[in-house]
Amino acid sequence: MERPRHFEDYVLGEVRKTYGRTITETDFVVHAGHTGDFFPHHMDAEAMKDSPWGQRIAHGTMTFAIGIGLTASEINPLAFSYGYERLRFPKPVFIGDTIHTELTITGLEPDLKRADHGRITEQVRVLNQRGETVLACDHIYLAQRKGVISGAGSGATD
Repeated sequence: MERPRHFEDYVLGEVRKTYGRTITETDFVVHAGHTGDFFPHHMDAEAMKDSPWGQRIAHGTMTFAIGIGLTASEINPLAFSYGYERLRFPKPVFIGDTIHTELTITGLEPDLKRADHGRITEQVRVLNQRGETVLACDHIYLAQRKGVISGAGSGATD
């Protein structure tokens, strides 16, 4: 769904939740093929039987890609991603887990490099079916401001 929103339309504390997605064996194999990461933690069921987890664990990068991908159910054509900070994987994800993403607006501030945009910080939490956080990070993105001439940045750097 496309939902155009200017910087001024965002509200601190606003929460959005995505649909869930169940992680499969195919996800593990395809992600390993895309990245070249065939580390035994992800691909060797026999080796992982005696591990603290007792089974293979998902690639962190796969959890990130799927968790962030779930948020694409809402697209803002007036905004773009500036990056992600403080990425952590506090709990493992396993085949058969169902994850969903919860997003909370935690920061709104002017963008020092672009006067025509504001900087939004969104706390990202990916949770499993037990409500455990399996990924945590902050998403920083920029949204156009209302009534500000485009391209009127101050030239300042971060």
